[in-house]
Amino acid sequence: MGGDLVSEISRVLMLGLGSVARCALPLMFDTLPLPPSAYTVLDARDDPALVEAAREIQARGARFESCLITRDNYADTLAGRLGVGDLLVDLAWNIGTLDLLQWCRDNGVLYVNASLEVWDPYAGGWTEPPTSRTLYRRHLELRAMVARWPDNDGPTAVLDHGANPGLVSHFAKVALLDTADAWLAEPPVAGESDRRDRVTEAAAARDWAALSRALDVRVIHVSERDTQVSNRPKRVDEFVNTWSVEGFYEEGVAPAEMGWGTHERTLPPLAYVHEDGPGNQICLARPGCRTWVRSWVPAGDITGMVIRHGESFSISDFLTVWEDGRPVYRPTVHYAYCPADAAVASLHELHMRGYQLQPVQRIMADDIVDGRDELGVLLMGHPLTSWWTGSLLDIHGARRLAPGQNATTLQVAAGLLGAIRWMWNNPARGVRLPDELPHDGVLATAEPYLGPFVSRRVDWTPLRSRVDVFAGYGAATPAAEDVWQFASFLVSDGE
Repeated sequence: MGGDLVSEISRVLMLGLGSVARCALPLMFDTLPLPPSAYTVLDARDDPALVEAAREIQARGARFESCLITRDNYADTLAGRLGVGDLLVDLAWNIGTLDLLQWCRDNGVLYVNASLEVWDPYAGGWTEPPTSRTLYRRHLELRAMVARWPDNDGPTAVLDHGANPGLVSHFAKVALLDTADAWLAEPPVAGESDRRDRVTEAAAARDWAALSRALDVRVIHVSERDTQVSNRPKRVDEFVNTWSVEGFYEEGVAPAEMGWGTHERTLPPLAYVHEDGPGNQICLARPGCRTWVRSWVPAGDITGMVIRHGESFSISDFLTVWEDGRPVYRPTVHYAYCPADAAVASLHELHMRGYQLQPVQRIMADDIVDGRDELGVLLMGHPLTSWWTGSLLDIHGARRLAPGQNATTLQVAAGLLGAIRWMWNNPARGVRLPDELPHDGVLATAEPYLGPFVSRRVDWTPLRSRVDVFAGYGAATPAAEDVWQFASFLVSDGE
């Protein structure tokens, strides 16, 4: 369906009233040209925090309904609450994205979410091959569905657009431009004129893949460290996090996934490659929450988890350069996540429990007393070594901007708001991933909610501060020429 759209949204339906929704709704009330009475929120969970959040949004004038969305009732549920030109905001877990997307296209409804979801992410349990449990597989299913449509100019649907995935794709473009500008400002070196011309031309044309190739970016980490701390210690058999426990659990126990660069010479242990699609990713036959890599944020070195995220697919695919049907350039792209201390302890306990989720779950909110969420992209391998671009939002700044919220949920809500503002003015652009949106427009909306925004050169490599306490008695230290190989980042089980 390509027409019959109106230019202004008149109704908004939000699925889910979790931590991100509770943060995003007040921002939407305050910034979008709609009265709160235009909003309806559906959620069927039964917990005190949800009841209180429902009271608050109802006091503002929005409608809340207790409703469980299923495969059998989603179409009727949406049809009774949305019409042509309206907006569906999907912030629920385990509701099939492709089904909602098709319904929205058929009915002229705009659609936005923060992750690609399926009805049962645990179907098949631990017996399915690692490649079948990946986000790569979900992206291929999305592509296959869109390819069956006669066109992709129907109602706008922006997928995977929170903080990460989402804002980090825009951070990467800022980092590429800033790296190019900083390098071009340095005194020229003999033999660089052709490369400088290619960088200049690609930056001016906003040809992101050509620019990344001309700069020779080898590796991109979405590096994040969350240092928010609570005045309520984690208890035994309790999973504590600063955002969705269920979402983190699903991502954490899934295989580690990464966009695989053309410069990589050797696959890591337990690696599996995909036999179909663009082949821009690999996965490992080990949980992302048990796969650690060296990385960096402005606070310093971190050891982060290779948790699967949509940006590992979209950024690596977006920056691939193809020639004659063959990828001649692609950076390695993946998440490197060091969560809050309570979440690290929760994951360790989860491992001891045989990955059976703890019976008690808590999202840190008013109990947070200090800390910040440092979230950005770390571009490595170019002439300036490394470059980091991202948000340094602390809990105190988050509460000033969004009372009652924490830094992590505000970053996600800011990304969602940036996507919605773009959709408002572009209602008939079909299905879009974050990389396909204009970074400057989205960041203009999101940046006021991100705290200090940093984009700077970093003199860091995974070998710079590496310490091998059993040097000579274990695995060999990577050679200097292997500095940007994945093996140089990977933390072995013995370290």
